[in-house]
Amino acid sequence: MIVNTMSLFLLIFWLPVALWAERVVHDYHFEPDHVLRISIGSVSSACEIRESVLVNGSSPGPVIRIPPGRRTWVRVYNDMEDRNATMHWHGLSQRMAPFADGSPMASQWPIPPGHFFDYELATEIHDAGTYFYHSHVELQALSCVGPLIVEDCGTPPHRYDDERIFQFQDHFTKSDDEIVSGLRATPISWTGEARGVLLNGKGVAVGQTAVAGPPGGSSGRFGSPHRRRDCPHGDEEDGSNCKDESSTSDCTLPVIDVEPGKTYRFRFIGGTGVSYLGMAFEGHNLTIIQVDGNEYNIPVSTDHLRIGAGQRFDVLFKAKAAEELKHDGDKSTYFFQFETIGRPPPYRGYGVLRYNINAVIPLAPTTPVLDLPLDVPDWMEYTFQPLFPEHNHAPSAEEVTRRVIIDAEQKVENRTGRVVWELAHLSWFEYSLQRPVLVDIYDRRETALPNLEAARGNYGWDPATASFPARLGEVLEIVIQNTGSQFEPILGLVETHPFHAHGQHYYDIGSGPGKYDANANNARLVATGYKAVKRDTTMLLRYQGQVAPGEPAG
Repeated sequence: MIVNTMSLFLLIFWLPVALWAERVVHDYHFEPDHVLRISIGSVSSACEIRESVLVNGSSPGPVIRIPPGRRTWVRVYNDMEDRNATMHWHGLSQRMAPFADGSPMASQWPIPPGHFFDYELATEIHDAGTYFYHSHVELQALSCVGPLIVEDCGTPPHRYDDERIFQFQDHFTKSDDEIVSGLRATPISWTGEARGVLLNGKGVAVGQTAVAGPPGGSSGRFGSPHRRRDCPHGDEEDGSNCKDESSTSDCTLPVIDVEPGKTYRFRFIGGTGVSYLGMAFEGHNLTIIQVDGNEYNIPVSTDHLRIGAGQRFDVLFKAKAAEELKHDGDKSTYFFQFETIGRPPPYRGYGVLRYNINAVIPLAPTTPVLDLPLDVPDWMEYTFQPLFPEHNHAPSAEEVTRRVIIDAEQKVENRTGRVVWELAHLSWFEYSLQRPVLVDIYDRRETALPNLEAARGNYGWDPATASFPARLGEVLEIVIQNTGSQFEPILGLVETHPFHAHGQHYYDIGSGPGKYDANANNARLVATGYKAVKRDTTMLLRYQGQVAPGEPAG
């Protein structure tokens, strides 16, 4: 039986919260660098009208660009009347501002209706890269989301003329409340797969049909250069004084505008909820230069990309020269294709790469344009290595002080009959806590810290605090083990899962079939000389569709 195990090196260390800035009173007179307002409204999404949680009146929300090596303040208002909210800065470690991570009941109290929270984004020089922000309450992240870019300090290591953002999201016809109600029900009521995948707020739901767009039709929210054409005063992607193109009622394919002969930095953001995507461009290849921000990798060429929930990929894209376009029959548009992986029924969507802004936006093709190689599970495993190895300090196996094995299990909770996910036999619910974890530690100091010795004998977590403790200076090897579902009627089902780390990046040392064998994996690392880059989101891959219930499977 073929199974898969993913292993991660995680170097854990604590940094004191430095008092490196003057004391500031954060009242209504304080002027933050950016303002985000969370509300609920009806928007056009995937050719349907859906009530969604929005950021500054749209989904996705505006792009936020911040400099490295300094702090930025973002004020987030909760304008909803009947629900809490937070904002998480996905991929930023927030090591110098842990209370501004945005995790409800872990780092902060949620923002109640009618209130605001000032988030401190404390970046370091090496944090340059692609990130995104999203609410961390219930399913608000499906739509309450937007790109976050940490600019390079000085000249980037790769030259390019311009950049484009590709923000993927899942689209569900049912409302967030309906989906959450079904997931919490006993027995569980699963709403089904996403009805569509959106790119920069545009897409086509299952059962809907896109229409052709007029010449010069909208390229969507992020498909054009930084300064959007409908922002006459140069408000670029902030969105505060701009018409929201994503809220119009048109139903065309998403468009990315490029110019002949130019090199672009494409920033791909996996903002989906459940969909793991494969995508490629008709007649164009990609060169991956960065994964999950933070650290540039040795460039890797590929004909397609895979991206899961929470992941980001930065690629260099070389647009065709005018002569090449002429050779292709004076083409002005090419399709790109994206498909869901491993979750039936599959969804296939399309977008348009447009070389001439006056070109008509075409209809979606009736047959696939590309044959994506999605049947190989371990795409790009043991591939990404640091561009600047002298700045990479990945620990070796000999430096590991403790191994923590985390079994990921879907099962029925005996005492309640609910379907839950457990990690190392722990099912964590933020609403079960009386106080946020970090706030409690801040108030009660050492008495609120988790007990490491108790955790050693309890799958790595302290039963008193329901948290995984680590000692200062430890080097942990964390093994995440997928298992076959223990829930009827999908006994033994194996799925792909994203795992995301808050507070610190880790070194992803790969995955492979079979139950984890530390010696075999280390031998592979030594034999190949592989040196991992830092990541914050990794896919626990699906090497097999079904195994015995509870059996290791990834």
